[in-house]
Amino acid sequence: TQNSHTAKTVSRKSLCILNNQRVSGAENMKIILVFLFVAPLALSARAEKDHSSLDSAASPETKSRFAMLDDVRILANGLLQLGHGLKDFVHKTKGQMNDIFQKLYIFDRSFYELSLQTSEIKEEEEQLRQTTARLQINNEEIKNLSQEMNSKIEDLIQNKIQLQEKVWGLEDKVTKLAIIQPSIQETKEISSLKAFVEQQDNHIKQLLKIVEDQHVQLDRQHNQIMELEDKLNHIELQELAENSFTEEQTEPEAIPFPVHNATAVIYKSDGAAPDCTALSNSGIQSSGVYTIKPNGSEAFNVYCEMKFGSSWTVIQNRVDGSLDFNQTWDAYANGFGELNEEFWLGLNKTYSITKQGDYILRIELQDWKDNKRYIEYAFSLGGPETDYTLQLSRISGSIPNALPEQTELRFSTADRDVDIINDFNCPENYLGGWWHSECEETNLNGKYVAPRSRGRLDRRKGLYWKPKKGRYYLLKSTKIMIHPTDLKSFA
Repeated sequence: TQNSHTAKTVSRKSLCILNNQRVSGAENMKIILVFLFVAPLALSARAEKDHSSLDSAASPETKSRFAMLDDVRILANGLLQLGHGLKDFVHKTKGQMNDIFQKLYIFDRSFYELSLQTSEIKEEEEQLRQTTARLQINNEEIKNLSQEMNSKIEDLIQNKIQLQEKVWGLEDKVTKLAIIQPSIQETKEISSLKAFVEQQDNHIKQLLKIVEDQHVQLDRQHNQIMELEDKLNHIELQELAENSFTEEQTEPEAIPFPVHNATAVIYKSDGAAPDCTALSNSGIQSSGVYTIKPNGSEAFNVYCEMKFGSSWTVIQNRVDGSLDFNQTWDAYANGFGELNEEFWLGLNKTYSITKQGDYILRIELQDWKDNKRYIEYAFSLGGPETDYTLQLSRISGSIPNALPEQTELRFSTADRDVDIINDFNCPENYLGGWWHSECEETNLNGKYVAPRSRGRLDRRKGLYWKPKKGRYYLLKSTKIMIHPTDLKSFA
């Protein structure tokens, strides 16, 4: 029949289109087959409708046939455009997938290289730790040997003194014998004693030379250990996130200051104790506010903190930023704040304590992840005539040094900058009084800045610790305290 012939024609043309679009992929084939299945059904339904209408209508047969062919052409054209669209989509998808695979390859390679570098750093760190342990063992052996040699030298020096006394006595006898002719036996005795004394002198000189070599070796070993400690600390700090110390605690936990709004208790000893260490030696074993009276100074109150079996005199404490440390020269000289909260003891009071003898300066730092570090210096502090010049020499610590050593550092504030470098006022630009050196990146009396303040200007004015070749650490709390070098000096 005519409808059957028309359906066959549509099917034949659809198959031709399907063959031309076979490169579009399996998905395109499925879609086209669905259309091919639906198209004959639609055309058959259309043909039956047209055939039924022939009996009641007067339209000619050729008109219906041409209308069905137009529909087939429209359908074929639509299928062809759909095939082209699917082909373009497949090509674009393949290109995007190639880009993704290329990026994944680069990422895998970068991750592999980073893994290798991390493994190398860990191996170097372990080697440095082992070397440090061996050097420390050698250092202890050398120290023990040096102590034994010092003991022997002291014995030899005592023998030398006794022999010198005998020689002096013999010299007196020789002087007398210059007039009286000595006997042969006395001459032999004198010669024997002189030879013995010379032999002892040579032996003592040899021992002194050996001791001197041992001291040089000890200094070299000490320097090597210090360098290795700095390298280890530098490797550890490289692995940390910004503004964070290592999670490991390298010191005993410090006794915290009393919380805010706590009532300060002032203890008064019967005698005039020169500092907190003397109070500890007298039997006081609890932290708190006490009255001391350094030699040649008036009595004043200080905060004494018990630590390591003794008591330290605290000269600075910062815990939460409740106190503004951007103060004048007079305020820093006389002190400000509450001793049971945040405070600065004062340069005059600190100087009156330290001029009594040799002291250790200890700085304790805490970052915003509550990790703690410390560093200790042997130091000297000048008086007001020198603008409280500070000189430091690092002793130990768990963080790289950030303050110049063996350098005279003068204290300065915004209203009294004693050393303006290149017309750049350190206290005015960084806030807070401090021992500045070329406006370095360390200031423990700066503005208290929380981590949420990410602006560069605020960070540079903040409370921070910045080693010369290390990371910038924003701090949550700081504490500076002093202790005599000799723990029994004020007993």
